[in-house]
Amino acid sequence: QVQLVESGGGLVQPGGSLKLSCVVSGFTLDQYAIGWFRQAPGEGREPVSFISITEGRTYYSEFAKGRFAIFRGDDKNTIDLRMSDLGPTDTAVYYCAAIEGFSLGPGGVLTNMNAKNWGQGTQVTVSS
Repeated sequence: QVQLVESGGGLVQPGGSLKLSCVVSGFTLDQYAIGWFRQAPGEGREPVSFISITEGRTYYSEFAKGRFAIFRGDDKNTIDLRMSDLGPTDTAVYYCAAIEGFSLGPGGVLTNMNAKNWGQGTQVTVSS
C-alpha cells in the first residue's frame, strides 16, 4: 500500500526555519520522484519543490529558490524540506506527493507537478 506521511509542521516566528519530512512506503524513491506542494487558506495548491533521486535533480518554485532545500533524509525512505527565512505568506498546509510529471519555466523554475499519491499534509504557521 502506497503511503506518504508528512511531519515537522508547526508554529514558527517570522524569519525562522523549519524542516518538514516525508516518509514514503509501498514504493521506493527510485520508482518515483517526490514533490512538495502547499495550500494556503483560501488558495489553490501550488508546487514548492521537486526531487528525483535517480536523476539527481532538484527544482524549486520561484518563491522557494534560495530559501528552501529539498534532500534525501537520513532514512533512505525520507525526503526532507528545509525551509528558512519564513514569512507569514509561507503559512499553509504542506503536502508531499509521488510525482508522475512536472514542468519548468524560464530559468528552470518549477511551475507544475502531476501527483500520483498524496500525503495528508502538515500545517505550517508563520506568526509572531
